[in-house]
Amino acid sequence: MAFESVPYGQGSGQNAMGIPVAFCNAIAFDLTDVKRLVYVSGQLATDEHNQLVGVGDVGAQTEQVLKNIQRSLEQLGCSLAGVVQLTVFVKDMSGLREIHEVRLRYFSAPYPTSTLVAVAGFVHPDALIEINAVAAIGSYTDHA
Repeated sequence: MAFESVPYGQGSGQNAMGIPVAFCNAIAFDLTDVKRLVYVSGQLATDEHNQLVGVGDVGAQTEQVLKNIQRSLEQLGCSLAGVVQLTVFVKDMSGLREIHEVRLRYFSAPYPTSTLVAVAGFVHPDALIEINAVAAIGSYTDHA
């Protein structure tokens, strides 16, 4: 399955955030190439024992959240390479550099689209980030 995307920022110039980011302005793919869409609900940074990982560390929490999303996708025959949309909820916008440093380790171009929302809190009082995802699985490949 081939993705076509509109990158965020200006070519080789600096983007408005002033940091490297793991998202694009728009992404497209042919519906005839899609076998299945996978929706992953908002994930917190909980481990396999439902314990919050990385209290006070948005980078560590982002890492665990992406591992949780990856695990859910793999259980349904997909991978992070198939992610086309992320919605990211954070308590504090000051951790964006750390969040994107982690995201850049998990995603490669074409990056998924992404929406960032600041919130007052989460179900777990020590959570700093929550992410949900939408992924597309190709009709002739698992896009892994």
